[in-house]
Parts: sequence; structure tokens; C-alpha cells
Amino acid sequence: MVPDAAKRDFFYGVNFEFSYEMPQFSLTPWNMEIRPIIGVRNKEWEFIVNPIVDVVFGPPDEADFAPAARLARNLGEDRFIGLEYYSDFGRIGNFLPLQQQSQQLYAVTDFKVNEVDVELGVGYGFTPGSDRLIFKAIIGYAFPVPGKKDDSGSSQNTPLAMATPRPSQNPLIVK
Repeated sequence: MVPDAAKRDFFYGVNFEFSYEMPQFSLTPWNMEIRPIIGVRNKEWEFIVNPIVDVVFGPPDEADFAPAARLARNLGEDRFIGLEYYSDFGRIGNFLPLQQQSQQLYAVTDFKVNEVDVELGVGYGFTPGSDRLIFKAIIGYAFPVPGKKDDSGSSQNTPLAMATPRPSQNPLIVK
């Protein structure tokens, strides 16, 4: 992320994830997700876009486009409500027909319980290629970085960013 992203109105960054999936869950075990993060926020709202590219290493050697977006209202005291959109259009250069694409919209709420981040949501898939009804619960904890303090003297928290689910996986919000 850009330095001091939590204090900026406009922020950006990129996240790279390498993964290995067991053969019973994936035809290609080695994968990489490239997740650009582009966001704007003010005291009341935040809008984040992730034009995600999922890369498969090995046959069929393809890259999928799986964009995601989030619009959330800040209720104060680390509490948000909002909408999150997740999709998987399929292979770049040869998108799937709309009926086979994954297109899902979630109503979500985020809040803190002491130092623990909690997100709860319910999602609905709009296409036959989507899961119809999905519930999600994400619990996170930001481990303190020794010697890293914010202006108030407490440990820094990273800004909220989005990820997109791979087919048959739940979405993940990274705090």
C-alpha cells in the first residue's frame, strides 16, 4: 500500500498471493493472484475497487479476470455497513457467457471487538454460474509490528482492502 494509506483520502497498492491447492480441489495446484487496490474515502464513505487477475501455472496456462468492489458507510468507532460485489468473468480474452460467470452481491457489516476485526455478510448470486445464497464470517487480528507505532503511540492497523473469492471459496476482507 501507499505509505500512510489509512490517513489518505485516495489510496492504492497491490497484493500478490501465491498458493498451492491440493489436487482434489484444483486441476492446477500452483496459482497466483494479483490484486490491485484502488480506493477513495472520506469520514462517511469508502469505495474500493480490485481489478483482480488470477494466474494459473500449468495447463491450461490461463489468467482470469475477477474484479471486486466495495462501497461502505462509516458509522464511526470502527463500524461499517456496506455492499461488496465479487465476480469472475473467466479467462482474459475469452470471457465466459454471462450465465456461466460468477456475479455476487453481499450486504456486509464490519466492526471491532477489542483488537479483533469481525465482518459478517450475506450474499446473493445473480447468474446461474454463481452460488445463489452465501453467508460469510471473517475474523481477523493484526499482529503488532515491533517498533512500529502510529501518531497516538499505539500499533498501526493496515487499511481495509478487498479480495475476491475463487470459485467455490468464500470472499476475504483483509484488514
